[in-house]
Amino acid sequence: MIKLNKHSIYISRVASSLIALFVMIGNIDAAQPKKIAIQKRDSIPLMNGFAVSFDVVGAAMMQMGNSGQYEGGLRLNMRNKYFPTVELGYGKADKTDITTNSHYTTKAPYVRIGMDFNLLKDKRSSNHFFLGFRYAFTSYKDNVSQPEFKDPVWGYNVDYSCLNNKCYYHWVEAVVGIDAKIYGPLHLGWSLRYRKRIAYDEGILGKSWYVPGFGKSNNSSLGGTFNITFDI
Repeated sequence: MIKLNKHSIYISRVASSLIALFVMIGNIDAAQPKKIAIQKRDSIPLMNGFAVSFDVVGAAMMQMGNSGQYEGGLRLNMRNKYFPTVELGYGKADKTDITTNSHYTTKAPYVRIGMDFNLLKDKRSSNHFFLGFRYAFTSYKDNVSQPEFKDPVWGYNVDYSCLNNKCYYHWVEAVVGIDAKIYGPLHLGWSLRYRKRIAYDEGILGKSWYVPGFGKSNNSSLGGTFNITFDI
C-alpha cells in the first residue's frame, strides 16, 4: 500500500475541485440559449429618391457659338447604385459659311434614355463615379440657302435654297463621369460621351451640318456635359 504525503493529498484535492468547477461551468454554458448571428441587410432603400440636372456646356455653346443645345435630365436613384436616366433637350444651329455665303439652320428637340451604374464601393456616399449608356433619337428639318450669284456658264444671276429638308438620327452613347455633392441637395459633375449613330436619314441634302443632340453630322462623335444637379 502506497502512502501519500500531505502535499500529494492537498494537490489531489485541488485538482478534483478544479475539475468539478469546469464541469459545472460547462453545464451552465450548455444550458444557455445560443445566439444566432444575423447579418443585417443593406438598409439603403430600393427607391432612394430622384434628381434633376441641367447641362451648362450646351447652353454656353448656344450663347457663344453658332450651334448648341439646352438640356435637362431626370434620374432615379435605386440603392445608390443604379440610376435610370431620361435626358431631354432642344438643339439649334445657325451658321453662315464665310466662303460661299451659304446659310444653314436647324432646330429640334431630342431625347435620350439609359442607365448609369455607380462604381464606388461605398454606396452610402453622396458622391458617384459612374459608367452608363444612352439610346437617343431626334427628328429635325434643316434649311440651306445661298444668295444670288452669277452663273459661270450662262452669265445670269441665280440663287439656291432647300427648305424643310426632313431628317432623323438614331444613335447610342457610352458615358463616363463623376457627380460630387457640394452642399445640401446641390451636386456638380461632368460626363464624357462617345456617340455612335445606328440609323439615320439626312434627306435630299445628303449631309446635315448639325444634328440636334448629336453634334456635327458624322459616323461618330465625342462630346461632354457639365451638370448642375439637385436631389429631390
